[in-house]
Amino acid sequence: MGTQFPGLRRLLLFVGDMAIVAVSSYIAMCIVVAYSAVDLDMELYHRMLPVMLSIVGLLVVFEGLLSLKRKKQIEVMLDLAIAMVKMFVIMMAISFFLREFAYSRSILILATIIQFVGLAFWYNLWWQFEQHEMIPREVLVMGSVDENHRLLAHLRTNTYLKDHVKYICPDYDGGQWRAFIKDVDLVILSAEMQLNQKAEMLHYCQINNKQVFILPNFYELYCSKVDLDKIDDIPVFRPRYLGPTAEQRILKRFLDISIAAIATVALIPIFVLIAIAIRVDSPGPIFFTQRRVGQYEKEFSIFKFRTMCVDAEKQTGPVLATVDDPRITRVGRFIRATRIDELPQLINVLIGNMSIVGPRPERAFFVEMLKKELPEYIHRSNVKPGITGMAQVYGKYNTSPYSKLIYDLIYIQKCNVLTDVMIMLKTVRVLVYKEHSAGVGTESHKRNISNVLNKM
Repeated sequence: MGTQFPGLRRLLLFVGDMAIVAVSSYIAMCIVVAYSAVDLDMELYHRMLPVMLSIVGLLVVFEGLLSLKRKKQIEVMLDLAIAMVKMFVIMMAISFFLREFAYSRSILILATIIQFVGLAFWYNLWWQFEQHEMIPREVLVMGSVDENHRLLAHLRTNTYLKDHVKYICPDYDGGQWRAFIKDVDLVILSAEMQLNQKAEMLHYCQINNKQVFILPNFYELYCSKVDLDKIDDIPVFRPRYLGPTAEQRILKRFLDISIAAIATVALIPIFVLIAIAIRVDSPGPIFFTQRRVGQYEKEFSIFKFRTMCVDAEKQTGPVLATVDDPRITRVGRFIRATRIDELPQLINVLIGNMSIVGPRPERAFFVEMLKKELPEYIHRSNVKPGITGMAQVYGKYNTSPYSKLIYDLIYIQKCNVLTDVMIMLKTVRVLVYKEHSAGVGTESHKRNISNVLNKM
């Protein structure tokens, strides 16, 4: 059913979600009323239930919980937990501002807990079903030797995807790939392949009904957002400038100021607690300032909570943080993992040299190094750097610079208020998902930096 009727599967999953939310709310009301010796207000329950169901329904769709194929089990549970927390916050806000929908806090807290337990069990069953029903895919990886091995390592590590690499073909000219394609379900084309080669393979996959994944290069990225134009009667594509329009910049700045001002005031208690913890844990200043490259490659001072010992780079020079980095303090390790160290950058947003959402600001040393390795890196400065961004939401701390740059340039193409709001909401997942905040591996980091420096 899951493979043949995906629409029906999603409908059944959604109906089950709504039933669990409704029953859980009723159970929570019954429990609270039983222990508080008051009459059950069924009218309030019936009035509030459609609101709660609408909120949960939207969150389930937004968090991608109606599609469990090729997801980790922990990833599904984490997305569900985040959706329930968001639901609780929204319901609390509605209860505060609209008294006619005022659920008691005890009912709302208990309902959220029961709903999460019920939905977690429900989603675990569906995830198990998906894994059982999911048909493994035979894969052909096509491209350079280095990129093929990198893809192979990712696919072998993430076994839940059930993608089995059957063929690795670095040689396009031999023509052997035609026979391979007929024997696989999925073809992955690397970014380094020539455009005419990709075009021929795409055509061949289309007529043979084979699925294709393409690792984009910069040319394809630029062409993904184009306007149709013409020269006389000749159709042409006109790629757009990589950057937001004046209207988008104004709306984005308004959103930045509003959120940064509210967040700064609301987070003052946390700022105070973190400041005390840093002061007690290690000698040195509470805040850490560092020069970073901003919009149009203008440098500015970024504000962060100090997470390392004083003069951490005195002996090493500029280096990225690594796994189990000895320079990181005990408090610093916690606030880095939770991204609390980034919160003082709200001041940068209010000043105007940063945005809430945008490419992460880097130091000039690394910017110059990466521009020589990746010339398109210069386009990152077409927008203000951000506290969070698409590369942080969809990538990891140790994602390759090339992949991060692709995410950043995709964001710049889609830069608008709606995209910013979506990334802000998804940032919650990054804060609690350990893989996103892990440092780069020491040996791989040294090797990557060495490879770049050797080309400078």
